[in-house]
Amino acid sequence: MKKVTVAVFAILFCTVSVCNAGFFENLLKGVESKTKAAGGISTSKIISGLKEALSIGTGNAVSLTSKADGYFTNEAIKILMPDKIRNVASALKKIGFEKQVDDFILSMNRAAEKAAPQAKSIFINAVKEMSFEDAKKILDGGNTAATEYLKSKTFKKIAEAFKPKVSSAMDQVGVTRSYKAMMGKFNSLPFAKAESMDLDNYVSKKATDGLFLMVGEEEKKIRTNPTARVTGLLKEVFGRK
Repeated sequence: MKKVTVAVFAILFCTVSVCNAGFFENLLKGVESKTKAAGGISTSKIISGLKEALSIGTGNAVSLTSKADGYFTNEAIKILMPDKIRNVASALKKIGFEKQVDDFILSMNRAAEKAAPQAKSIFINAVKEMSFEDAKKILDGGNTAATEYLKSKTFKKIAEAFKPKVSSAMDQVGVTRSYKAMMGKFNSLPFAKAESMDLDNYVSKKATDGLFLMVGEEEKKIRTNPTARVTGLLKEVFGRK
């Protein structure tokens, strides 16, 4: 009789254990998510904090670059004369056409400033798609880890999105006109020869490079400067160390 009772008990115990396996597994996962995050903050909260940091950082970068002089007066991202035609600029400045050269450089930067807002929706989508593994790598990375993540996901998309806007803006602000005038002056000089180039591609790529440089600067601020953590969540996640 005792043997029967023990057997029945064993069967019941195994049945209950199997039925509750999912419950105990979920319970352990819940505990793990609360305890393995640094500083006692849950991993879900850290992910939310990283996404918020990216949203704020990219928003600030787009705002800074899309305003008047956002590129032109910022020496770190100012779009300069293309290497291919730098000899053109030097030659024209020597014969009194410095204003035409300066106007051309200004107009390229104005086109970039007009194109910058196109990046906003692309950034938003990339932030939404961030996975737990992405967030973990970013958290364990350096001061621009989030920027590098975004760059790997969006650089090509942003450069492509900039192209039509850059092309349109260049017509509006006179880039093409300034370029043609400048090249016409140069080609009229004896023995002068300049390489042709795709201005749309050049300005789009330089504008994208500059934008990501600014995103990186914004990320550094949030990670290292307490005053840049403008929400409670940012203060909690990035101020835990």
